[in-house]
Amino acid sequence: MKTVLKLSLLALTTTAALGVGFYAGKQSHGTTVPVASSERKVLYWYDPMTQGQRFDKPGKSPFMDMDLVPRYADEATEDGGVTVSARQQQNLGIKTAIVAKRALDYQFDAFATVSTNERSLQIIPASANGVVEKLFVNAPQQFVKAGEPLAQLWIPEWTAAQQEYLAVRRLGDSALSAAARERLQLQFMPSDVIYRVERTGKPQTRVTVQAKQAGYINKLDTREGAQVAANSPLFEMASLESVWLVIDYPQTQAQALQVGSEILASSDSWPGETFHGRVSELLPNMETATRTLKARIVLENPHMKLKPGMYLNVKLASQRNLPPVLAIPEEALIETGSASRVLVTQNDGHFTPVNVVVGTAQNGWVEIKQGLREGDNVVTSGQFLIDSEASLRSALPEEKIATPAAPEYQGEAVVKEIAEDAITLSHKPIPALKWGAMTMDFALKSAADAQSIKVGDSVMFSFTLDDQQGAVITHLMPMAEVMK
Repeated sequence: MKTVLKLSLLALTTTAALGVGFYAGKQSHGTTVPVASSERKVLYWYDPMTQGQRFDKPGKSPFMDMDLVPRYADEATEDGGVTVSARQQQNLGIKTAIVAKRALDYQFDAFATVSTNERSLQIIPASANGVVEKLFVNAPQQFVKAGEPLAQLWIPEWTAAQQEYLAVRRLGDSALSAAARERLQLQFMPSDVIYRVERTGKPQTRVTVQAKQAGYINKLDTREGAQVAANSPLFEMASLESVWLVIDYPQTQAQALQVGSEILASSDSWPGETFHGRVSELLPNMETATRTLKARIVLENPHMKLKPGMYLNVKLASQRNLPPVLAIPEEALIETGSASRVLVTQNDGHFTPVNVVVGTAQNGWVEIKQGLREGDNVVTSGQFLIDSEASLRSALPEEKIATPAAPEYQGEAVVKEIAEDAITLSHKPIPALKWGAMTMDFALKSAADAQSIKVGDSVMFSFTLDDQQGAVITHLMPMAEVMK
């Protein structure tokens, strides 16, 4: 009895299961059950080496021997950015840096050439009309000491005035003697010459010209035996106790220099030695060829080691302490000519180009005046590839798909008529278009296409079909040239 009961329960269970299955099958047959799809939507295909072209289906690239790459919809963003996977970031060598405030220490460095301090130049003239009897210094650039004789002049016109003075002195009238002596001074007669006249009682018509300071002869304007006029220049002397440096520096370092700034200079001629000076003037004119500013520096040169023409390396003795500014590494900046921008990322694989306004640059860092905030993360390596991709996507609309070139068809014909923009051909059948033999007009892209063709010639030709112009000749060649 128990066995019969168990079999009955098993039958009922099976029947119920079959009924449920039949009902479920009937329901599923009459309705559609949605299935989650994990496939990504492809917007277009492109060649990574020629990203300006887009294609509507996969295949081989017409430019390179490689497969076209799909561009997925989930890679497109509204902010003009681009999303790069972690693996691609590693392949591109992407590196980032945090935007932070830092003090930009201005390291002013420049090269300059030593020149003569023109404020030390002295002109040594002739005292009166005379003749150069002897030159003690007869070459320019010769160094002389203070008080060293330079030339001896013979001045005969002093004779009469000196004799008159001696005659007045013999009279014993002090007033007349003082007046006569003053007359000698008005003739630019040196006081030592007058003293010799008084001491010797004889006219002194020869005078020795001496150097008033140590230096070198910058210009020599006379020779022995030459006649000279009163106050005509004989020598130009320059001192080397101080020299000039005129340095060129870019506009970006204009705030680094001020009048009075202390300067340190060094030379390969004197290794290990430092020369001190100060900025004397910031010259007003900009060098138009190099677009640089100029500053004049006066350098102390007590031992006259620095010579005009030497090269010196110049730097500021103390750097200016400026307040910290928002700065990024220079390699993060992308200069486009018309704008500057950086790539900002939130470390989620998404990169967004941001235009920035830059300030001064120093020691590999550049100041950011506008566009970024402290704590932003900018790309410092590999950013050019990402920026190029982001710019390309924003410049090309997504719906623009490359269309294949119109097919060309070939045929043989005899020329019946030639016009400026068309040619009439009696052609043979064209199987590709299922055209039979006929005479018809073909449009010419240019009259030059039919320059070597004349009526009656047998030709081979290629053409395309255009919705507006109809059949358009793309290539036209006489059969005689083909048979060669």
